[in-house]
Amino acid sequence: MSQKALRVAINIERDEYLRVYRGTARTVFAYSVDGKSVQFPVNILQKYVDQDGVHGEFIIHFDTKNKFKSIEKVG
Repeated sequence: MSQKALRVAINIERDEYLRVYRGTARTVFAYSVDGKSVQFPVNILQKYVDQDGVHGEFIIHFDTKNKFKSIEKVG
């Protein structure tokens, strides 16, 4: 089964990410670098949260049914 991947730039400030802990945010909407829209569960970013929030470029891997497989920070 092959995978698909999207490269996205994420800039979520600390205060905005705190909505996850308050239970008011569960999904991130973003655009890939090639202009495709993508929606994914915010919890996949958990390991990349620091004191400033979540910032950087990421590659999100999906299977052929568009189910999340993995994420990696690339910039």
